[in-house]
Amino acid sequence: MTENCSPDTDLKCALHLMGEHALEASRKLSLSSTDERNTWLNLMADALERDTALILEANEKDLADAKVKGLDKARVERLILTPDRIKGIADALRHVATLPDPVGRILSSITRPNGLRIDKVSVPLGVIGIIYESRPNVTVDAAGLCIKSGNAVILRGGGEAYYSNQALANCIRTAGEAGGMPENSVQLVPFKGHEAVSLLLKMDDCINVMIPRGGERLIRAVVEQATMPVIKHYKGVCHIFVDRDCRDWKQALNIIGNAKCQRPGVCNALETILVDEAAAPEFAPALAEYLNSKGVEIRGDETFRRFADSAAVIPAVPEDWSKEYLDLIVSVKVVSGVDEAIRHINRYGSGHSDCILTQNVSTAETFLNGVDSAAVYWNASTRFTDGGEFGMGAEMGISTDKLHVRGPMGLEELNSYKYKIYGEGQIRS
Repeated sequence: MTENCSPDTDLKCALHLMGEHALEASRKLSLSSTDERNTWLNLMADALERDTALILEANEKDLADAKVKGLDKARVERLILTPDRIKGIADALRHVATLPDPVGRILSSITRPNGLRIDKVSVPLGVIGIIYESRPNVTVDAAGLCIKSGNAVILRGGGEAYYSNQALANCIRTAGEAGGMPENSVQLVPFKGHEAVSLLLKMDDCINVMIPRGGERLIRAVVEQATMPVIKHYKGVCHIFVDRDCRDWKQALNIIGNAKCQRPGVCNALETILVDEAAAPEFAPALAEYLNSKGVEIRGDETFRRFADSAAVIPAVPEDWSKEYLDLIVSVKVVSGVDEAIRHINRYGSGHSDCILTQNVSTAETFLNGVDSAAVYWNASTRFTDGGEFGMGAEMGISTDKLHVRGPMGLEELNSYKYKIYGEGQIRS
């Protein structure tokens, strides 16, 4: 495909050359050993610490550009790298190296009556494309997970972290290749602008799967344009249902406070609270007082406002039930019981993370079985929906799809499988 084009002057040609190189690297990576991949990750981690000064110098350029562009405080905070943060990124790579190898596991094995043995074996996906915003640590986290799982990766970071991403990618790529890692296993798209992204999303001949990480706007744009499979979640409209048999109010308020207030701008933060009508007369005033003390704006339905201090609760509108606020704002609705709570969540939720607070085992199981989300909790904060908290090490992202992965994505989710069939001359009659 790239035989008669010039990558120096032709953007499409340059990107396809990256794709072809990644495809070649992925085939070599799929045959590499666990020890080899772990060695490369540790070499990358050491290089990050050794090159900290160079990485910080690049990060200063991004921060200076951010100031000129007037980026908001939250986006600037996500950009900042420090010696401690770089060490944390390096340590995360070392941790990934200690995790079990997902490649080559025999998932099942059967022997047919005719003597054929059929093994279902885990294999890498191949070439993974990742499009992400803001956080330069994703450059290393994503690359580390891909290498450990035997995949080549093409990274396309946001323009706001351009210099930081370049420095980080060059550092780990050089270190890995010096240790024998296949050339072009890790590549960072060096081109700014939307045209490069649009072209990348049409490269299904080279890229096996695309993973967008960022806001809903970015993810929808990727899905609309991509010709390869996309693993994603659009948003996190997460719920907590307070059941009539929730008897530990202190625990309930603590869980609600953590889910809403610890980091309100992330996808696993609480957005809607549902209160059982049997608990509402007593629980609603306590909930309103607690949320007000935390600086949370409450948007409640008419029933909740009647039980709570209506002056402290803004009337909710229909749009609130499907709203991802990503801020210290929460909607509250009173429902008739667990069945209505499940119906509400399945209608208005995003399939991300939802929770029931109750001491009733039967009601909890009804909720856990009935809510159609990637992660469903009983008496615990939705903030635990995270690869690290699930014991996966670093996280590639969170999927609300049902094919081929769902929920937090770690190493195992970056593998597919194939069938190996062992015969002794069998033919089909």
